[in-house]
Amino acid sequence: MSAAAVPYPAGADAPAGSGLSAAEVRERTLAGLANGAPEESSRSLWLILRSNVLTLFNGIVGGCFLLLLLLGQWKDALFGFAALSNAVIGVVQEYRAKRLLDKLAVLDAPRARVLRDGRVQDVAVADVVMDDVCVLQAGDQVVADGIVIDDDGLEMDESVLTGESDPVGKDRGSSVLSGSTVTAGQGRARVVAVGAGSYASRLTAEAKRFSLVNSEIRNAIQRVLRWITWALFPVVAILTNGQMQAKGGWDAAIRTGAWEEALVGAVGAAIAMIPLGLVLMTSVAFAVGGARLARLNVLVQELAAVEGLARVDVLCIDKTGTLTEGRVVFDDVHDTGLHGTGQELPTGWREALGWFGADPHANATARCLAPTFAADGSAAPAAVVPFSSARKWSAASFERPHAAAGTWVLGAPEMVFAGGDQRGGGASTEDLLVQSRRLASQGLRTLVLAYTPDVLPDADPDDDVQLPAGLAAATLLTFREKVRPDAAQTLAYFRQQGVDVKILSGDDHRTVTAVAREVGLDVGSGYDARHLPSDPLLLEETLNSFSVFGRVTPAQKKEMVLSLQGTGHTVAMTGDGVNDALALKEADIGIAMDTAAPATKAVARLVLLDGRFDRLPAVLAEGRQVIANIERVSVLFLSKTTYAVCLSVDFGALTWSYPFLPRQLSATDGLTIGIPAFFLALMANTRRYRPGFLRRSLSLAIPAGVIVTTAVLAVQAYSMAVGGFSPGASRTASVLTLSLVALTVLAAVSRPVTRLRLAVVAAMCAGLIVLMTVPLLTDFFMLEWPPPELLAASLAAAAAAILAVLVAGRLHARRYPIDQSGLTPAGK
Repeated sequence: MSAAAVPYPAGADAPAGSGLSAAEVRERTLAGLANGAPEESSRSLWLILRSNVLTLFNGIVGGCFLLLLLLGQWKDALFGFAALSNAVIGVVQEYRAKRLLDKLAVLDAPRARVLRDGRVQDVAVADVVMDDVCVLQAGDQVVADGIVIDDDGLEMDESVLTGESDPVGKDRGSSVLSGSTVTAGQGRARVVAVGAGSYASRLTAEAKRFSLVNSEIRNAIQRVLRWITWALFPVVAILTNGQMQAKGGWDAAIRTGAWEEALVGAVGAAIAMIPLGLVLMTSVAFAVGGARLARLNVLVQELAAVEGLARVDVLCIDKTGTLTEGRVVFDDVHDTGLHGTGQELPTGWREALGWFGADPHANATARCLAPTFAADGSAAPAAVVPFSSARKWSAASFERPHAAAGTWVLGAPEMVFAGGDQRGGGASTEDLLVQSRRLASQGLRTLVLAYTPDVLPDADPDDDVQLPAGLAAATLLTFREKVRPDAAQTLAYFRQQGVDVKILSGDDHRTVTAVAREVGLDVGSGYDARHLPSDPLLLEETLNSFSVFGRVTPAQKKEMVLSLQGTGHTVAMTGDGVNDALALKEADIGIAMDTAAPATKAVARLVLLDGRFDRLPAVLAEGRQVIANIERVSVLFLSKTTYAVCLSVDFGALTWSYPFLPRQLSATDGLTIGIPAFFLALMANTRRYRPGFLRRSLSLAIPAGVIVTTAVLAVQAYSMAVGGFSPGASRTASVLTLSLVALTVLAAVSRPVTRLRLAVVAAMCAGLIVLMTVPLLTDFFMLEWPPPELLAASLAAAAAAILAVLVAGRLHARRYPIDQSGLTPAGK
């Protein structure tokens, strides 16, 4: 036997064949047959700007802002900064994610080794052309689809494309796929598909379609904005007409110039109807959450993804790269004796294993022996049969006085002892195979080390090599995939949180089931996805009945995610291979590991930059905090929307002057909503996610808004009935009433009360006192302290409204009790 051929470095002469000539390469490049393809790994800057700036929300606010500037009322246009801040936060966060992701894509790009003009050359991936001969060696990544034209123990890792973690042997005529990696041996392949025509490119083409995270918070806000859009124009029309009538009619208002004051009031009412700060607070909460997660090496590619994992009730994970580290490690030695021979076990078996582990042409499984069994290096074997995926065994013969004198064969038991009683002695060999199958059923890979004292004759390794006669099983070896140390704890946390875990793998379902049990999952038996039903209803039943699926194809992963979503589940999907890209794209939240292919990272919503699976509980906790806190502060903003609409309709219908200036509403919004909402939105909150965010918020916001409207109407009715009060005093009385009642709403949503929340409410009350008493502020906001009788009416109306808000808050708390049962995440 002869050893495997020596690898050929760049610049070396090839042993046979000359590959393409320089002229042939130029001809194919000009014909568009090169491997170059645009790397659209993430969204363009234009798309980021358009999605964050050109929105309905910004259009309404921007129009009102420009109108006030044209009227010279810049002091009443302070709300424009909220819209600007919201857009800037979104653009900056997404652009930073884009730049980091693009950098990752460039760093992952390999170079190629090709045979041209009779010499091996290193070229850029984009310079590989059709019909090039690629020289493949252990560790190389295949950059274009090809057909093997010669091989020497060539094995490929195609897990990134197919999910199958076991190496795949490649013989002459076999196809190799772009994106796969050489794990053992070497060979040459002729390129048959380049660029967009390659397997990996075709698989990722669909994944490039743009889509947004399905965010309940964003959807709820968009729904509210749609409602307001429909109501805005008729309500503003009613209010504008009422303001004009309050100024003596349209003709009089236009003739005297009072129309400007009326229009400013109408704009103020329109802006008050829009939950301006809610959009900003949501963006801030998402951005701060993304920044916190970035410190944990979690890249958030879309703001709303911070929220997503908290809503997930099904987590689909791959085995390789998620539960396991994607590498095989030596497990144990199992004593079998020398089956069928009656001989004692030779003392050189450890030295033999040391040589197999140190062999430079060993496959990935045999290399795992090296850390446990040291090679003495005393003498080279007299003859070698290199590993072949077709044979599934390798052999080495040592001459005396080597400690391992004789011939040793390392391979799959069912191949080494395929002849039954011809090599091992009848029932003894059957016992060996039964023992091997039993170990394999536990998720372990098995190899047998067999021995014969005879030495192999020298022969050509490309010939049909036969196993030597007289082999006896010396020992069984088991190997297992290295389980991530954080997997068990992380999965236990998700189980405690009521999240169902599904394992979708390209490996054999029995192997996947064994790994699942090793990390503490009670999964029963696995399911072979090659038998998945095509009928949608049967597929749903199968997904409900099983948690582990093996031999799953990329298309099936996508179908399974869609089926789970079709039954009402919110699905997260983790993965690292191109084969996971389609499923990650369809999942509500796609999560890519650090080892993921660039295309997979591009479609994922979250990227675990350090590959630590135990980061996910921290992501869930962050999302839970965002949802719970945004629900809390949304009551403040939606109550303002409610009373703004009610006040506009009522004052327009009654043809009364609107009781607030836009700048006054900006002040009350800041004290009762904006500033406290900023702090409340960022406070710790472990409440579990519950669907129905908008329904719960409106159930308190609408009553609170109606109560505020009633109190302000009462103050204005008293002012008009008694008469003699200046417009400034009447407006100030309304400001005071609104502020006191709104602060009570703030106190109601701050339950359960903590020192920090109590401090926020107290600070806002102090801010109201400062607003009403400091001359600089009263002048700017045009506040005029009301006379005693109007002040008394204002406080009386506020007291009655405060009592009503407290009752409404108590009823709301009884209907929707607060659940603080969230557990501390494993990753925190």
